[in-house]
Amino acid sequence: MPATTTPETLCFSSGTLVLIDQTRLPGELLTVECRTIEQTHDAIRRLVVRGAPAIGIAAAYGVCLANNDNSSGAKASGPADRNAYLHAIEYLATSRPTAVNLFWALDRMKAVVERTASDQELLPALVAEATAIHDEDREMCKSIGRHGAALLTDCRRVLTHCNAGGLATSMWGTALAPIYHLHQSGQPIEVYADETRPLLQGARLTAWELSQAGVPVTVLTDSMAGSLLQSGKIDAVIVGADRIAANGDAANKIGTYSLAVLAKYHSVPFYVAAPSSTFDLSLDSGDAIPIEQRHRDEVANPYGTCIVPIEADVMNPAFDVTPAALITAIITERGVVERPDRDKLAQHLA
Repeated sequence: MPATTTPETLCFSSGTLVLIDQTRLPGELLTVECRTIEQTHDAIRRLVVRGAPAIGIAAAYGVCLANNDNSSGAKASGPADRNAYLHAIEYLATSRPTAVNLFWALDRMKAVVERTASDQELLPALVAEATAIHDEDREMCKSIGRHGAALLTDCRRVLTHCNAGGLATSMWGTALAPIYHLHQSGQPIEVYADETRPLLQGARLTAWELSQAGVPVTVLTDSMAGSLLQSGKIDAVIVGADRIAANGDAANKIGTYSLAVLAKYHSVPFYVAAPSSTFDLSLDSGDAIPIEQRHRDEVANPYGTCIVPIEADVMNPAFDVTPAALITAIITERGVVERPDRDKLAQHLA
């Protein structure tokens, strides 16, 4: 049977959250230990951990760290009170604005605080909830893999953008889950990965984890995607999402929208894979999705090399929004929604 090893993105034990440092891949496989909510906030903000589901899981565990002393990470002399946990929830919510899974997970943790009567019972109850979120994510990955594999059964070459694999979740990922499912079943499948500028998550992360799992992968610059689709070599495009509005508009890594336009023009199916926790039904359309604006140095001074004169302005939105009209189907852990619209999604998520 083909190899299907994917990295363990994060784990929590004895009051410590351990994360793969994704800023160091593929050159070094290192971990970062978070013992305080401040360290967790910093890890999410700096993209040590990234990917909407993984951010939600990390934040949930981060809430549990309110029981540690904030300056040293040592255990507090007594159990933290509910105000400390509520502060942790509010603080972690400021780490990144676009991925709705962060807020979904923190809302679940807040509900635990509000319904738990005793301060003595808060920490074990919160750890249990964070663990449940983590376990549910693993099952979500498997389910998306099964549902998405049915759409890709006749595909041999698939194009993806950014990283929506095991590094972005707790197991197989979202967009890459069907790839891993098919690879495990022995079906030949090859992935073309956009490098995904400016932080190169496709080149650094997607290519790394697929290679680790024995899945053939080819990296291309973002500007090559149109030519590749024009060549007829790509059978499908599949990407993840960080937030999906009620009408099916989907926010994903910057460059996804242009890829969807190219796929539509070349009659190549364009799939979005995301868990139900990524839907934000409070937003009527993608126009209301907040788009994170990141530091100019990610574009102008990548990895310490100045490539843009300091006199020049820089744009660096982390995400763009793909209209539902460009999406062939949305794949969730519950199944597949073809030609998504408001009514279909409402029924799917009911």
